[in-house]
Amino acid sequence: MNGKMFLRSGNILDKRITIREIVFVALLILCLTPCVSPPIALLLGIAVAQFIGHPYWHLNHKVTHILLQFSVVGLGFGMNVHTALNAGKQGFLFTVLSIFITLTAGYFLGKVLRINNKIAYLISAGTAICGGSAIAAISPVIKAEEKQISVALGTIFILNSIALFLFPVIGHLLHLSDAQFGIWSAIAIQDTSSVVGAAGKYGTGALEIATTVKLTRALWIIPIALMSAYIFKCKGVKIKIPYFIGMFILAILLNTYVPFVGKISAGILSLSKTGLTLTLFLIGSGLSGKLLGSVGFRPIVQGIILWLMISLIGLWAVMSFV
Repeated sequence: MNGKMFLRSGNILDKRITIREIVFVALLILCLTPCVSPPIALLLGIAVAQFIGHPYWHLNHKVTHILLQFSVVGLGFGMNVHTALNAGKQGFLFTVLSIFITLTAGYFLGKVLRINNKIAYLISAGTAICGGSAIAAISPVIKAEEKQISVALGTIFILNSIALFLFPVIGHLLHLSDAQFGIWSAIAIQDTSSVVGAAGKYGTGALEIATTVKLTRALWIIPIALMSAYIFKCKGVKIKIPYFIGMFILAILLNTYVPFVGKISAGILSLSKTGLTLTLFLIGSGLSGKLLGSVGFRPIVQGIILWLMISLIGLWAVMSFV
């Protein structure tokens, strides 16, 4: 009996918590405090990925996806219907034009750079709509392979990381208003998490406008996915509809018209911002050397050219017309 107990305790010791796990959890907890801003959280995550590795890599994508959706819905509790509608109207024309320009330019760049057509298409769609969410939704529609998806995601996440730090600096140098920066960041930064991180750092007004425009933009996943199935001649595939956008709209309605919700909205909004900071830490911790190394030179060139093109056009547009 004592021998069995000893063996069991030995097995428990074999499964003891590693230093890597302790460091990871400690940094994760630190990201829950006001001491860490979204850009710093992303940097901490990248440092984890490069120096100690993500101890829970197999769970990262799923947790990040769920956490981002819950956090974005929570941001709706800090918004007003009338302001959101006005932001949506302002960003609609910019959204339509930028999506068309990006997808068209991405197609020709893919041909010129001789990139695999599915990788080029996923990078273009991710840049045009909403980064990783668009790639995740469209990849099963065009029956993309895991390697192709990884390359596209790696390209988008690298550029998102740069944009999170660069865009607020440029916005302040050019003295952009909250409305201008909110629309510009929603158009030119690919992933929702980085859009919210950059806009939140810029100002409360910018955050509200950027989130609304970005999620309006995310609705284009549905028609683009249908178009993708036709282009790649894929029949009988399921299209993932971003249901959380409906919950985001519901949160705005509740915050505007239900008095009780208005009393607790500040607390929900604070939790949502903390959730987004944590999301960026997890995204950064997923940018391992292996993932970065798998991207390759040509897809990065395509991603950079598309990103610079839509950023410069978007910046000119908001400075001229907003």
